This record gives sequence, structure tokens and C-alpha cells, in this order.
Amino acid sequence: MGALFVVLSTLFSIYQGVVVRNATNEIVDLIANHRQVDSMKFIMFGLTLLGLALTSGFFLFLMRQTIIVMSRHIEFDQKNEMYAHYQTLDASFYKNNSTGDLMNRISEDVGKVRMYTGPAIMYLINTFATVVIVLVFMLQINWQLTLLVFTPLPFLSFVIYKVSDLINKRSTVVQQELSKLTSHAQETFSAIRVIKAYAREKHYIGELESLNSNFKKQNLRLAIVEAFFQPVMVLMIGVSVIATVWLGGHLVINKTIEPGNITEFILYVYKMTWPFASLGWVTSLVQRASASQTRINEFLNTRPDIINTPEVKLTINGEIEFKNVGFVYPDSKIEALKNLNLKIEKGQTIGIKGQIGAGKSTLANLITRLYDATSGEIYIDNHPIKKIDLFELRRSIGYVPQEVFLFSDTIRNNIAFSTGHHYTEEEIHQAAKDAGVYENIVAFPDAFDTVVGERGITLSGGQKQRISIARAIISKPQILIFDDCLSAVDVETEELILNNLKSIMKGKTSIIISHRDSALRYADKVVVLS
Repeated sequence: MGALFVVLSTLFSIYQGVVVRNATNEIVDLIANHRQVDSMKFIMFGLTLLGLALTSGFFLFLMRQTIIVMSRHIEFDQKNEMYAHYQTLDASFYKNNSTGDLMNRISEDVGKVRMYTGPAIMYLINTFATVVIVLVFMLQINWQLTLLVFTPLPFLSFVIYKVSDLINKRSTVVQQELSKLTSHAQETFSAIRVIKAYAREKHYIGELESLNSNFKKQNLRLAIVEAFFQPVMVLMIGVSVIATVWLGGHLVINKTIEPGNITEFILYVYKMTWPFASLGWVTSLVQRASASQTRINEFLNTRPDIINTPEVKLTINGEIEFKNVGFVYPDSKIEALKNLNLKIEKGQTIGIKGQIGAGKSTLANLITRLYDATSGEIYIDNHPIKKIDLFELRRSIGYVPQEVFLFSDTIRNNIAFSTGHHYTEEEIHQAAKDAGVYENIVAFPDAFDTVVGERGITLSGGQKQRISIARAIISKPQILIFDDCLSAVDVETEELILNNLKSIMKGKTSIIISHRDSALRYADKVVVLS
């Protein structure tokens, strides 16, 4: 439908040349024969031109409503598809790919593909339709004049292509400089407390000035090239018009064509200039879209190492067993665990301690299936962990990671984040009390409606950890994993939290990972990893 609307819009637009030719011939005839002006005839010429313009504009509107809107739908689908695919990829993928690259592919690359599926296709069809229709109209009048008009146009396309290519290259450099500038600013804002603590403000201001200077320099280089674009187009149009008037004048004198044909041809020159000029730009769009789609496909074709193939449907009770489990990190090739044999009974509380790098957090990652064991097998309730539904497994685990992450949202929503279930105010408040953070929260002016900053930057380390504990325990999971989550609280607060957790952990399988012996005092047994 879009292609049909392009052709119809072009046809009605180009037919204006025929009306202009007839009007010009009428004027020449009036002057030559000193005839009386027929006002009605010229009013009809004007109304016809207006009607053609309105009809062409109507089909132009329909053209953009089909092709451009369709490209927006494609962009919408691609972003949804990519984001959904990102959610399926595992921890090792995110360790090997930067956040900036992930964001770039879902925004910049998808945007470039949209420019191909929308404007590029639209202008390609428009160029093809315009050339064919104009050629038909021109050749009916005079082939020599047609050839002369068309001669500069391929050269114009080549020049525009070269200028566009140079613009693209310099635009890429500008984007790279902007990325550096943004990354520097983002890192500075995130680390502002450290920068102030070391009095390094002047150093970072100087670094930003240097990056900003490079950004300005590259922008000015781009502006110089862009300044050539319009004059080159105007020059090429001017050359075609001069050629048309020169040869057309000779042909009129020789009575080969009518005077109106010159104005008609000039109109055709203007009608064809943009389609030809756009060829260079469209070629560039196609190249960029091709490169972007390749980058998108790289991620879409990436398959997660953790595959959910549930063979067993069960309600998890919490018995965990490691049988000769070994694990080597796929990216660093570090052997974190070797021949680990450990059985944790349902309702048992296990303490895990050991030196840095002994594999404590790795053990927690294997239970939650953020990674799969390299060797050996892990059993949950006597079933291999790989045969249990991944989502059911994770819903049954309350996990407090070593590195606490809070969303830029209210404290209430951060606590109620677990499993996406709707919790009552009473449940949220009770979880906060059990985590020993209730008094802190109600002391804030907005209490539970307090919006924490990015990554919870407005809260202290201890407050973040305790909110994270509240988030883990609110869903009353069968398995609780606390990965060194009491390191940022004092001994008194630790005692309060552990006392509160004692009743919560009753009947649940609990794993407490900590460097502090005091945090492990309520464990049924302690496992020391070497």
C-alpha cells in the first residue's frame, strides 16, 4: 500500500508540469497575438494546480502513514524482542558485555534499522517512481533535452554520496566523543563522594574540559562538511536549469518544442533533484542499517548457558545436596570449587566461611542457578537442579547478594519487589521490622514512600543491606541465602537482625555466608571453604 501511495503522490505532483506548460504556452500566445486575457482559463489553471498539489499531498500523507508508521512498529517489535532476549541471557553474558554496549544495540542500532525500514525504503521507491514517470513525460517531448537534463543527476548522486559518507564518518567520531563525555560525567556523578573526599574536583573538571574540547573540535569538523551539502545541491540544480534553458531556447527557436516545455522541464529538474540527491543518503542509511542489524543479530543469536528445561514439577521443600561439584568460571577460567560434597537438610541453618576467593558466593550462585556446575551434580529435594523449573526454583529462594542493588523507586516498592506479588502494608512493615530497618525508615520524612537515589545512593550501606534482607524474607521462601549481608552493620544491629531472623528461618533451609564468626553463631553447622 505504501508503494502504491508513493507512485500516486509522485504522479499527481509531476503532472503539475503539464499544467504549467499549458499555462506558459497560453501566456506566450496571448503576448504574440495580442489577444484578450481569458481570466476564467487562468483561474482553472490555478485551481487545477491546487487540486493536484492537494491530491499529491493527501497521498504523501497516506504514504508516510503506511511506510513510516510500519517502520515504527518494526522498531517497537525489535526493542521488545531484544529486551525480552536480554532477560533470558545468563550472568556470564553480562560479565562479558558492557552495559553501554547493551544500551547502544537496543537504542542506536535499532534506530538505524528503523531508518532503513522507513525513510530509506520510502525514498528508494520515490526515486524509482519519479525517474520512471518523469522519463515518460520528458521523452514524449524531446529526447535530446531529456538526456541533457539527466546527465548531471548521476554526478549529483555521487557527490552527495561522498559528502554523506564523510558526514557519517565524522558523525560516528562525534558520537564516540559524546559517549566518552557522557561516560566521564556519569562516572563522576556516581563517585562524587569519593572525589570530594580526596579533593579531586579540579582534576575531574580539567578532564571534562579536555573531553569537551575534543567533542567541540569534532563537531566543528562535521559542521564544515555539512556546510557543503546544500551549496552542492543548489549548484547541481543551477547547472541543470542553465542547460535546460540553453538547449531548450535553441529548440524553441527551431520550433522543435513549445516555450512551455522549458518551464515544464525546469519543474521536472526540481522534482527529480531531491530523489537523486537522496540516493547518496539512502545508500548510507542502508549500509549503517546493515551493520546495525548484524550487531543486533549477534545478540539475538546468543543462546544462554542456563537453559530452563523442567522435567519435574514440585513444591520445593529445601533439601540441598552437592555431589562432587566443581566449578570453573567460563570467562576467567578460575577454578572456584573442586569436588565439593555437602548435604543440607530441610530446615537446617548452615554457615559458610572462608578466605576471599574460596568460592563462598559461587556456592550461592550455583544454588540459584546463575551458573551451572562444571562437574558433579546439585540436587534439590533429591532431584537434579537442572530438571527443576528455573522460575519455581528462584521463587522459592530468598537471596541477599553481596553487592546490594536497590532500584530508583520508593522503599516500599524495593521491599515488595520479590516475586512480583502484591503485599499488604502490614507485610511490608513486618519485613522491615524483621530486617531491623523499620525505625530508620519511619524516621525519614516520607517514611516508606521515600524514593531512594540511583542504586540506593541516598541510603547508608547498612540501610541498603537491611532493605535487601527485607526484600528477601517478605515472600517467606523455603530457602534463604544471606551472602555476607551483615558486613555493613554494627554488632548490636547484627544481633537484633539475627534474633529477628531466627523465627523466620525456623523450618526453612538457610545459608549464611559471612567473614564474621558472630554472624554464624546460630548455624547448626559451619562449612569452612579453603
